[in-house]
Amino acid sequence: MTTSREPGFETICVHFAEERQINHGAAAPPLYQCSTFTYPDAESFVARREESARYDYSRVSNPTTTLLEKKIAQLERGEACRAFGSGMAAVSAAILSCVKSGDHVVTIESVYGPTRQFLSQYLPRLGIETTFVRGTEVEQFESALRPNTRLIYLESPSSLIFALQDLSAVAKLARSRNISTICDNSNASPYFQNPLTLGVDIVLHSATKYIGGHSDVVAGLVVGSRPYIDKLSQQEGELFGGMCDPFASWLLLRGLRTLAIRMERHQRSAREIARLLETDGRVAAVNYSGTESHAQTALAKKQMRGHSGMFSFGLRESTRERTFEVVNRLRLFCIGVSWGGFESLAIPIEVPDPQSGRPTWLIRLSIGLESVDDLKADLYQALG
Repeated sequence: MTTSREPGFETICVHFAEERQINHGAAAPPLYQCSTFTYPDAESFVARREESARYDYSRVSNPTTTLLEKKIAQLERGEACRAFGSGMAAVSAAILSCVKSGDHVVTIESVYGPTRQFLSQYLPRLGIETTFVRGTEVEQFESALRPNTRLIYLESPSSLIFALQDLSAVAKLARSRNISTICDNSNASPYFQNPLTLGVDIVLHSATKYIGGHSDVVAGLVVGSRPYIDKLSQQEGELFGGMCDPFASWLLLRGLRTLAIRMERHQRSAREIARLLETDGRVAAVNYSGTESHAQTALAKKQMRGHSGMFSFGLRESTRERTFEVVNRLRLFCIGVSWGGFESLAIPIEVPDPQSGRPTWLIRLSIGLESVDDLKADLYQALG
């Protein structure tokens, strides 16, 4: 029986764009770990750039990386994808592809730390200014726009306080003003959210996180229209030299095969732990888009299909000393940056209080794949 239905997410991860028969029937794709591709004669070498399917140098393209890019573009409902050597390589390339000297950017206050540094410290050297807004209401973006605004940079949910932006509303506003939009979708992953379908122009990922999933690869991804990705590849991609290496691409292909089941497990465990913490008298608040108490639950249901395994919480006694004490008492949770891997992580973070603006301490958790009962017991004993 034939059917015209589109393949599901998990099927795309396993089968889309695979060419197993030309690879000797190998179930797993081969790793093309090489820098250079050779040609049989001078004529084919000179004509190589006219043949888009040919490869010549892995800084430009590589068959292993091409397979990854095809799968990611399909998962994000985009036309094309470019893979980079890190999440920040993807972030910086995507931003620079949209702005030039004299332009203005608007983004959220709780944007990922290194992205904030790039916007506030590096871009001014190029004559580009950035305005930071809370971003929970579309009017906050609108009031920050200037005649020279060329980019609105989004991150939903954000990776510290897990605030959402109304992606479709912001995208509509931006298009009415001929402003480009970028959304960092690393937190939700393509499994739980597809910003392109909500009108956003460009989506990026730190593939180091959930897409890789095994804490053993560093990479980034940018997804958009075919003309945009072609231009990005020829300019920021090739000229900055930040191409994803073949082995990293191969590891990401491996990670993709279990992305769906891992995200379901991350979500289930995180929800259970977040709900437990909400009932603990030693905890003041939990910041997780997957709980009913989240201030933006309605928006989350509108634009997300689920939630990742990451959230933060604040203690009743939110001093530096008390926060550090709890983190240091954890036994199963490792203390370390990044997130989205198999292991659970915890870090203390200092953020401005949303009401008073004064600094306050939170604990950010990335819930891994361990027994949820063991993780709950570890948190309970750490809270003292």
